[in-house]
Amino acid sequence: MEYSIFMALDADTISQQCLPKHVAIIMDGNGRWAQARNRPRVYGHKKGVDAVRQSVQFCTKLGIQSLTLFAFSSENWRRPEDEVNTLMELFLFVLTKEVKKLHKNNVKLIIIGDLSRFSESLRSKVYSAQELTENNTGLCLNVAANYGGRWDMANAAKQLALQVAKGELNANDITEERLAQHMSMADQAEPDLLIRTGGDVRISNFLLWQAAYAELYFTDTLWPDFNEAAFAEAIACYVARERRFGCTGEQIKQLLAQN
Repeated sequence: MEYSIFMALDADTISQQCLPKHVAIIMDGNGRWAQARNRPRVYGHKKGVDAVRQSVQFCTKLGIQSLTLFAFSSENWRRPEDEVNTLMELFLFVLTKEVKKLHKNNVKLIIIGDLSRFSESLRSKVYSAQELTENNTGLCLNVAANYGGRWDMANAAKQLALQVAKGELNANDITEERLAQHMSMADQAEPDLLIRTGGDVRISNFLLWQAAYAELYFTDTLWPDFNEAAFAEAIACYVARERRFGCTGEQIKQLLAQN
């Protein structure tokens, strides 16, 4: 039987309004999943692609607006060369094979991160994939590749600094709102829920600015095993939480009573 989020919470408590608009996931545990099966780490990365497909399908079913996946961090270049090379090849393969499926299902693909270290062929595939899906109106799938939260903030600050240098902006006019306009995914809702699989309890330089008010959900489930049922558990946990954004619980209840 297909797992439904309604198995985790009573259907009357679920509405589109209480679901997260934007979910971000740190996909951790591919290598350990493979090693536990006496297979090379790269085998786990390949199996992790299946979990990506399931997550995209799940978010589409629920009507979630944005899904951001941490595919390759700026720190991942420190990994063994053969693993990095395999990850690049896998990324290229997925872009080539999966983008048509994404386009067919009205998914908009956006790659965030510093693409300058990638090969010319990979960058070309990225640009082509984004161009093909740019007018789609369904789920927005953001894939963070060679991405770091500190890089993102520094890059945004650089854009403002250039405006100041050109005399287009006064330094005293720099605000959080202006900086946010130059961050990755500035045109999307900020993440409501940040999930990390694999058992570690940290966000590892991921969406440091955008996830300021995200609910955090950590699970021991390794990424290749993060199926629809595991995703539904994370959503159910999110829905059950009270999000206050600096207000008191009583203030939130009063606002809900007014609506």
